[in-house]
Amino acid sequence: MAAHRKSKQSPLGASAVRTAATLALASAATATLFEGSGHADPRPTTAQVKAKVDRLYEEAEVATERYNGAKEKADEARAAFDRLRDEAARRTERLNTARDALGAMAAAQYRSGGLDPAVQLVLTSDPDQYLERAALAEKAGDRQAAAITAVRHELAAIRQLRGESADKLTALRGQEAELRRQKATVVGKLAEARNLLARLTAEERARYEAAAAARDGSGAGADASTRTDGPSGTGTAGGSSTVRADRSSGGEREPVSAPDGRAAAAISFARAQLGKPYVWGATGPSAYDCSGLTQAAWRAAGVSLPRTTYTQINAGRRVSRSQLAPGDLVFFYSGISHVGLYIGGGQMIHAPRPGAPVRIAPIDEMPFAGATRIG
Repeated sequence: MAAHRKSKQSPLGASAVRTAATLALASAATATLFEGSGHADPRPTTAQVKAKVDRLYEEAEVATERYNGAKEKADEARAAFDRLRDEAARRTERLNTARDALGAMAAAQYRSGGLDPAVQLVLTSDPDQYLERAALAEKAGDRQAAAITAVRHELAAIRQLRGESADKLTALRGQEAELRRQKATVVGKLAEARNLLARLTAEERARYEAAAAARDGSGAGADASTRTDGPSGTGTAGGSSTVRADRSSGGEREPVSAPDGRAAAAISFARAQLGKPYVWGATGPSAYDCSGLTQAAWRAAGVSLPRTTYTQINAGRRVSRSQLAPGDLVFFYSGISHVGLYIGGGQMIHAPRPGAPVRIAPIDEMPFAGATRIG
């Protein structure tokens, strides 16, 4: 009979084994922690933060212009719906009036007995009186027929108006949903930019602000000596005015003639807005976004522009960069997401971005996309 071997025992007790296992797991976790820390993304530099914030602001401006377009369409749909609703109310009032008149006629007929005309002729003692009454009854019948026709017409019109109102209401709800989507996009991009900037130290934030100010040409915007000559910026008797525009290199100035009084008036208005804050979706008078400023400037000159950058670029005649004249609208980025008002000397007045007020800046600070001459 074979002898049974006794299993080999560990030199460590069960408690010691558990302790060793625990230490091994802790060591592995610690190694993983340090390894993860070793591969963590390095703290972004000020330049990297600035590049990302600039990109977020650009994306927010694209969404802002889409928001502006959706708001314009929503406002139009709401106005159309309100017009249809008001017309339906007027039609309903006319319908009720026609119905009341028809009811009064029916009641009068009932009170008169509504006898057959031949029977009335037999019963009457005065044939002439009967014939007179018959003529009046015929006229009343004509009025009754006209009243019935009017009621039918109003009913048909009201049914049509209600159908059109339902379509406009559907369109309005769609535009309002788009408005909410674009608003959420803008708010999200701006919040992300704020969070990035909040991570900078005071020294890094100062460097960022200095770089942003240099990019936006904020020094030019603070120069109160730039002006439009002529009464209220409307130009001279010859329909032209002289605009002094800062150059981007050191504030050198040269006289530039606006092509007409309207362009001078638009520039004069824009100049009066210098220093006012950028607020997305704003059209004045206390704050503006980029297309809101150009729209308001040309409105002050008596010209109605559409609301968004991508519609304003088609509001006039396209001109090349070499043909620019004061008053032209200048557009930037491939998506036509930013616009400024050219004032000559390679400069524009524009509402740059959140935190950067309306200011004068060189047009070469952003990728040039095109220009339009109004009028």
